[in-house]
Amino acid sequence: MSLRVGSTRRTFLTVTGAAAGLALTGSLPEIGSAMAGATGRTDRRDPFTLGIASGDPLPDGVVIWTRLAPEPLAPFGGMDRRPVEVQWQVAEDEQFRRIVRHGTTQARAESSHSVHVDVRGLRPWRHYWYRFRVNGRFSPVGRTKTAPPADANLSSLSLAFASCQANWEGWYTAYADMAKRDHDVVFFLGDYIYEFGIDRGIRPDSNEPYITQQCVTLDEYRQRYAAYKLDPDLQQAHAVAPWIVTLDDHEVVDNWADEAHPSAPPAQFLVRRANAFRAYWEHMPLRLAQLPKGPDMQLYRRFQFGRLAEFSVLDTRQYRSDQANGDGTKAPGPESKDPARTITGAAQEKWLLDGWTASRSRWNVMAHQTAIARLDTKDGPEVLVPMDTWDGYEASRDRVLGGAAQRKVRNLVSIAGDLHRSVASDLKLDFTDPASATVGAEFVGTSITSGIDGMDLDPGGATLLKENPHLKFGNFQRGYVSCTITPQRWISDYRVVDKVSVQNGAVTTRAKLFVEDGRSGISEVQA
Repeated sequence: MSLRVGSTRRTFLTVTGAAAGLALTGSLPEIGSAMAGATGRTDRRDPFTLGIASGDPLPDGVVIWTRLAPEPLAPFGGMDRRPVEVQWQVAEDEQFRRIVRHGTTQARAESSHSVHVDVRGLRPWRHYWYRFRVNGRFSPVGRTKTAPPADANLSSLSLAFASCQANWEGWYTAYADMAKRDHDVVFFLGDYIYEFGIDRGIRPDSNEPYITQQCVTLDEYRQRYAAYKLDPDLQQAHAVAPWIVTLDDHEVVDNWADEAHPSAPPAQFLVRRANAFRAYWEHMPLRLAQLPKGPDMQLYRRFQFGRLAEFSVLDTRQYRSDQANGDGTKAPGPESKDPARTITGAAQEKWLLDGWTASRSRWNVMAHQTAIARLDTKDGPEVLVPMDTWDGYEASRDRVLGGAAQRKVRNLVSIAGDLHRSVASDLKLDFTDPASATVGAEFVGTSITSGIDGMDLDPGGATLLKENPHLKFGNFQRGYVSCTITPQRWISDYRVVDKVSVQNGAVTTRAKLFVEDGRSGISEVQA
C-alpha cells in the first residue's frame, strides 16, 4: 500500500534532515586523506575520464555535460573540495574554427564536480560540436543536435532507444554499433546502473568492491555511475548525439514504488532515494529544472520535433502506488484493477492526456519505462501477469489508452524497456478481447547487456507470443532499437548482438517493424 506523500515527506525533512544533508554533500569520515592527496595534482591528470555528453535538445539549445574525475573511482573522483573553473565552447564545425557560444562555469564539490551547461541561442535542427577545457587540457569533442522549430515539416527523424545496461553481465557492443549510426537523438529508458551487489560477472573488474557492494550512500551511487561511465563504447554513444533520459527502478533499488520499498522504513528509504537521485542528476545531461530537491525530482517532460513527432517522457516510479498483490507475477484481481491505484500519479496522468489534447504532431510517442501492453506469462487458460508493469495498474492503463482513443490521438506509439527482451505489440482498448479496437503500437526494446547473451526465442518468449495475440514480435537477445520516422511511416529496426559475453560480438538487424500513418498498430513485420 502506498503511503501518504505529505506526512512521510514531512518526516523526511524533520527527522532525517541532518542525515540527508550529510548524504547530499557527499561527506565521508575518511574523505580527508583522499582530498589532501588530490590537492595540487589536478592539472597533471586527465579530468575527463568519464567523457562528455549532451541532452534534452530544444530548437535553440541543448545541455552539455561533463564531470571532472581524474581518479574516477575515488571519493569525489579524486578532486578536492575547491571549485574549479571550466571553460566550454560550442562550434559549428568539428575543428572549432566557427565557435558560436562559449563561456566559463564552475565545477563544485557539492555536485561532485559535474558540469551542466544549458547552452542557448543556437540555431534549430543542426549539428554542433562542443568541448570543455580545464587547466589547459581539452576534453574529448562531442557532437550534438538541436531540435527543429515547432512548426517545421520534417521529412524524417532518426532515433535510438535503449535500457538496462548491467555492466558485469556483458560488453557494450550495442553502443559501439549505435555510435556508428547517424541518430538525431537517443532515448534511454531506465536502469542506467544496477544498485545491488554481485558475486561475479563477465568483465575483469566484476569482483571489485565498486561493483560487488550494494549502493546505499551517495558516494556509493556516485562510484557506481563512474564505473559504468568509464566504458569507452558508452562514452562514444553519448558523444555522437544528444540523449533524453529517464530512470526506472535500479537507479535507486529494485522495484521501488514512490516511498515504499521493503528494504527500509519510508523515512529511511527516502534518504536512499535522495542519494540515488542526486547521483543520477550529477551524471546525466539534465537541466537545472531536473535538479533533485531531496527525494523529489521532476523527470516527466515533453519534447517536440517539429510537426512530425512529440515525445512525452514519463516517470512511472516516483508517483506510483505500491505493487499489487505483493508484487511478482500474479493473476489479475481486484487490487490490480483498483481504479484508485496509479502508475503515473494523477498530476502526470493529466499532463499526459492534456498534452495529447493539444498535440498537432503526426506521431505521438510515450517514452517510458516498461510495457503498457498486457503480458500473460502463463501457458494455458490461467492468466499470470507482472505486477510491476502496467498490468499491475490496469485502471491507469485504461485511463491512458482510453483517453488516447477519446481524444483521437494520431499515431500513438509507446517505446519502453525493462523486460530484457524485445516485444512489439498492438495496443488494445481491451487486451482480453482480440477484436477490441487497436489504439496504437508499442515497441519494447531489449537490454543492452542485462541477462547476458540470451537466445533468439526462449520458452518464456514463445509463451508470450502464444498467449498474447496482440504481440507481433519477440526476441530474447541483447541490443537496442533504431527507428526512422517519416510522415508516412514509423520503422523500428531491432538491432541484436549475438554475444555480449565476449568483446566485439556481431550486431545484426533481427527484424524491421512498420507502422503506417493513420493506421493504428503494427502493419508489417519483416523478420
